[in-house]
Amino acid sequence: MHTIKALIGTMRVPFLVLAPACVGVGVATACWQVHALNWLQVIIVFIGGLSAHICVNVFNEYFDFKSGLDATTQRTPFSGGSGTLPAQPAMERNILLLAIASLLITASVGVYFVWLRGWMLLPLGIFGLVLLVTYTIWWVNNPLACLMAPGLGFGVLMVMGTHFSLTGFYSWTAFTASLVPTFLVSNLLLLNQFPDVEADKNTGRRHFPITIGRKNSSNLYGTFLLMTYVSIAGGVLLGVLPIFCLLALLTAPIAWKSYTGAYKHADDVPSLIPSMGMNVVINLATPVLLAIGLFIG
Repeated sequence: MHTIKALIGTMRVPFLVLAPACVGVGVATACWQVHALNWLQVIIVFIGGLSAHICVNVFNEYFDFKSGLDATTQRTPFSGGSGTLPAQPAMERNILLLAIASLLITASVGVYFVWLRGWMLLPLGIFGLVLLVTYTIWWVNNPLACLMAPGLGFGVLMVMGTHFSLTGFYSWTAFTASLVPTFLVSNLLLLNQFPDVEADKNTGRRHFPITIGRKNSSNLYGTFLLMTYVSIAGGVLLGVLPIFCLLALLTAPIAWKSYTGAYKHADDVPSLIPSMGMNVVINLATPVLLAIGLFIG
């Protein structure tokens, strides 16, 4: 029971709803453009997206423990890892095996859809697999790469990969819709880095809250929130998204409140927690509303 609990802990189960929300956007763009989907393939895509999210979470837990970062991280309800390995270091090998197993599941789903739809899915798939394994050990050492990698994974790669897997083609609709989770998930990790500045700096990481400070990073956070809603409105105006996608703008007031709170409390971690919580809500609700708008058409 302790082993199972530890494995589940490193998956960060409460946060795994993000992957279905992002995959759902790709399913919705596919449904809007081809109208009839193979729902067994939809289920397989969701399995692949969920296993990818588990994979990156578990690798992150493993590498953060190996680097010593877990021993100094200030944990919050939304950041800092699960604390599983510092509490049970003997589980290190099992955690690594879980990460590898989830990587293999993700790769198997990708191979299936490459076989089904063709080689044009392969570049996204290979890049995605590399990103899952290397995010914590490579991408976090460059501010721009650290900012963009999470969004690319859950946005462009996950949404467009889902769309292609279900339709056999890429589209401007899928790309435009993918920008929403791209900006949002990059922002999710950006704001979650605020409490970790000192610990991350001591282990050699370089992200924007370290290099330009929390206050300036809060303005970057606000810019990415703005770009999220510009992408939605712009997509509708250009006719690549249906008008009902404007439902996703309903989260804008929460986004404004989250930004103002982040700017005001950038250097006060306890007071920043409400903004981090609102950031999670925005990341989940906005893609879901966008997908609903696409399904309504």
